[in-house]
Amino acid sequence: MGKGGKETEITNGEALNGKFLETPKKIDEESLEDGVRGGFNGRLAFAIAASALGSSFQHGYNTGVLNNPQKIIEQWINVTMVDRYGEAPSQEGVILVFSLMVAIFCVGGMIGGAITGLIAEKFGRKGGLLLNNVLVLAAVICMSSSKAAASYELIILGRFLIGINSGLNAGLAPMYLAEISPVNLRGAVGTVYQLVITISILIAQIVSLRSILGTEDHWPTLLALTIIPAIFQVVTLPFCPESPKYLLLSRGRDLDAQKSLSWLRGTLAVHEEMDGMRAEYDAMKLVPRVTMRELVTNSALRIPLIISLTVMVAQQLSGINAVMFFSSQIFKMAGLNDENSTYATLGMGGINVLMTIVSLVLVEKAGRKTLLLLGFGGMTIDTLLLTICMLFAAQSTAMGIICVILVLVYVIMFASGPGSIPWFLVSELFNQSARPTASSLAVCTNWTANFLVGLAFLPLAKLLDAYVFLIFVVLQALFFLFIYKKVPETKNKSLEEISAMFRQQSYQ
Repeated sequence: MGKGGKETEITNGEALNGKFLETPKKIDEESLEDGVRGGFNGRLAFAIAASALGSSFQHGYNTGVLNNPQKIIEQWINVTMVDRYGEAPSQEGVILVFSLMVAIFCVGGMIGGAITGLIAEKFGRKGGLLLNNVLVLAAVICMSSSKAAASYELIILGRFLIGINSGLNAGLAPMYLAEISPVNLRGAVGTVYQLVITISILIAQIVSLRSILGTEDHWPTLLALTIIPAIFQVVTLPFCPESPKYLLLSRGRDLDAQKSLSWLRGTLAVHEEMDGMRAEYDAMKLVPRVTMRELVTNSALRIPLIISLTVMVAQQLSGINAVMFFSSQIFKMAGLNDENSTYATLGMGGINVLMTIVSLVLVEKAGRKTLLLLGFGGMTIDTLLLTICMLFAAQSTAMGIICVILVLVYVIMFASGPGSIPWFLVSELFNQSARPTASSLAVCTNWTANFLVGLAFLPLAKLLDAYVFLIFVVLQALFFLFIYKKVPETKNKSLEEISAMFRQQSYQ
């Protein structure tokens, strides 16, 4: 019994975890209200881990897993071509095959992102995530058997399948996380998706070292490790409930939604939250389901759509891939040898993880818009200084060291907000009827931008060298201005408040 706490009686007929209480019990109402405000408990943590670890791990791990063993895989491609065609291929031909292995992952991601809305509505958020693991199994069979079958085409097919899986995960997981989170924790929980991406990229960099699995004999095992998080998700996620918002707003199952919400909150005091969802459900029944055309033609939906797509593009065009690409070269300019340069890159990955954890805490204190402005503003200044310093780094070791510091500052700025916020912002800007379609568009746009950056960056880097960063300076400055002018603060705001804000803007 808390101090001054009122007592409320829970009578027969109210359910928790699907089991009905047989006798009236008295519970401290003040404690229950505190639980709703705090919102975080062991069950919610379990659901977050089950949904995020098994999904965003695929995204991050398969983004970085081919970097270290590139030369070994290229040599294997060369040998395979010689055995198959009886003559040595050109270096350009080998590079083309390897580049296709890398790029096809993004093509799969684009397709996965595009069908997110369809899967989310047909199978549910939880159901879609579980079903998606079938693609992981198929991809692992292809990639792990490629060497034995002497077929680089199997790696390309496997990377395509795991790309579709990752594209679907990029839409489904943030959607599920946003819908199971209390309002006061929505940003922090949404950041978990990016946090696991950064951790899995770092893990990929570590296990792909030549001293571990990045060898001629073990690289197929390296590619097959992506099955582990899928197994974890298949084992754990069935114990978690489906999104209560999906159950009520998309399926009209009120009692199931209440049971799901009670499980996630660890308390029966979910009446206020349920009333909010019921009000949204009643409002949805008055309007038809939002289509792609409606998103574009309805100004109250078009404004948040433009914001969502622009922030997704901003994340990919921020220059993070460019900085990562040049990092080894910058570390060598600072006097590090190849081995030390590799470990410095790992250190950079560690900082990325650490700062994403920091942003997880800050996002509910400072807010989304503040962190986006801090990130893009900091990256604009930092990238400009990095461009200048790189021009003189070859002549001065001290300037090379400054470049290393600027790279680390850049990673800190990116991880503080631009790396994580775009993934869950789309779920905050749209109500239940528009969210699946909007998420499909946003995730597909993100993967498309990722693919185009990967396609255009290397030719531009060869043409412009260090000056290539000036392109990103201009883009970062433009994105900073857009965020300052157009992106609203969604911290601690309900979906009804956010939707009302956009309706008001559309009438102005």
